[in-house]
Amino acid sequence: MVTSTETRTDTGIAVNGPAVDRQDEILTPDALAFVAALHRAFAPRRQELLQLRQERRVKIANGVDPGFLPETQAVREDFSWSVATLAPGLEDRRVEITGPCDRKMTINALNSGAKCWMADLEDSSTPNWHNVIDSQVNLRDAIERRIDFTSEQGKEYQLKGETLTDLPTIIVRPRGWHLAELHVRVDGVPVAGSLVDFGLHFFHNARRLIELGRGPYFYLPKLESHLEARLWNDVFVMAQDLLGIPQGTIRATVLIETITAAFEMEEILYELRHHSSGLNAGRWDYIFSVIKNFRERGPRFVLPDRDQVTMTAPFMRAYTELLVRTCHRRSASAIGGMAAFIPSRKDPEANAIALEKVRADKTREADDGFDGSWVAHPDLVPVAMAVFDETLGGLPNQIEKQREDVVPNAAALLDVAATPGEITEAGIRKNLEVGVRYIESWLRGNGAAAINNLMEDAATAEISRSQIWQWINAEATTGDGRTVTHGWVERLLKDEFDRMERFEGDRFDDALSVFAECALGEAYPTFLTIPAYTRFLANGD
Repeated sequence: MVTSTETRTDTGIAVNGPAVDRQDEILTPDALAFVAALHRAFAPRRQELLQLRQERRVKIANGVDPGFLPETQAVREDFSWSVATLAPGLEDRRVEITGPCDRKMTINALNSGAKCWMADLEDSSTPNWHNVIDSQVNLRDAIERRIDFTSEQGKEYQLKGETLTDLPTIIVRPRGWHLAELHVRVDGVPVAGSLVDFGLHFFHNARRLIELGRGPYFYLPKLESHLEARLWNDVFVMAQDLLGIPQGTIRATVLIETITAAFEMEEILYELRHHSSGLNAGRWDYIFSVIKNFRERGPRFVLPDRDQVTMTAPFMRAYTELLVRTCHRRSASAIGGMAAFIPSRKDPEANAIALEKVRADKTREADDGFDGSWVAHPDLVPVAMAVFDETLGGLPNQIEKQREDVVPNAAALLDVAATPGEITEAGIRKNLEVGVRYIESWLRGNGAAAINNLMEDAATAEISRSQIWQWINAEATTGDGRTVTHGWVERLLKDEFDRMERFEGDRFDDALSVFAECALGEAYPTFLTIPAYTRFLANGD
């Protein structure tokens, strides 16, 4: 039994966190030794790559635009290579539902009728110690079909079907390379959250998934270069060797959600080609990445209100169409972006309008050649399914749609200035409200927050605080001619904060502190979850 604080001096592995129910099933000596082996092999290279990220950002801030890499031109122009064949359960991905791995959401996602479930240990999951362990417990229980849940109101939740293959294919998204897991240290050094999440799931479930007709499948978030994809591939090779699992069993879909990765899509597929199952258009993080990287580059890269930055903006069209072209020329799946709307049964008129927007969004993706798309709520599964059913008919995907009409264009990917729209006071206020309310929810352990009928996660909160920071520092002006100043935003923030309904046990004061630091401070934290985690979660949560 791993206690709330345990140091294993004989192995160099230290676990320090509050006791979580059934943690002894997850934190076994062999599982921890497996994670430690991955850490010792790859921690130095991870640190080097994180440093390379920072160096690249400095270059961009100093006026050097990212572009297609000349040193990897041969990879892009070599038509002889393709990714691995589609693995069992990944042939048809027309609708994927996403969400954290708490017990109720796990059951609802697996009963949703979607083709796949992106089991999220990243942006929609607060990485407090309880959630880290509980997610692993729930994944194991779901795979073994021993998961159930009873709500406080007495409603019972159980899995449908008879076998694992009757349910959506499980694809686990570990944390990004940037986040450390401060509750697990090896030789005194915190282990990357990505290796904890990947390692524990792979160690406990890989063989069982294979036996049940599926496999260990992953979504890889926040990659900024093909070198980071190479690191993941090396992790996969070592992990399979350590457990005696055949090479190429793992499959990984990479989220293209950073502007630098958009210029390296082919190289990312190439590095992971023996383990690749495609790319995903992570739209919200992509917008965040554009703002973050170009936040000090002046009006050319200032976007309008978040709600006005749609998938039809020219720079977003260039990105998504290039993603489809890149995937299909390498026999990989192209998965579209998130529909974050949360239906409300109390407002059928608003639902009808929102569902029509979802339908139009998914129709655009299907027409562009995407093989599937994401939804955040079970009620959206039939809407997206109907669109892709009409496009695909009896086919599992449309990888044969090559999109040879799309020509890679660096200028188009960076044409942020062509985005229509304007900055408004209402948009500023919405960013302030969503940012604070989301962080408050995150600090209470809920990383998937329903706010104004949208499922907000860390990526959308990042957009909210980053736009505020950029607008202030760029001295941007609203559509009615007002300059966005620090003082004005501070007054609006106080006004919005005073409107928020407080309750016992809320974390609004802490949330306000984090948001103010990340949106109004002189320095710009690379990710808001890093100060939020180190200040509020690592000590006792």
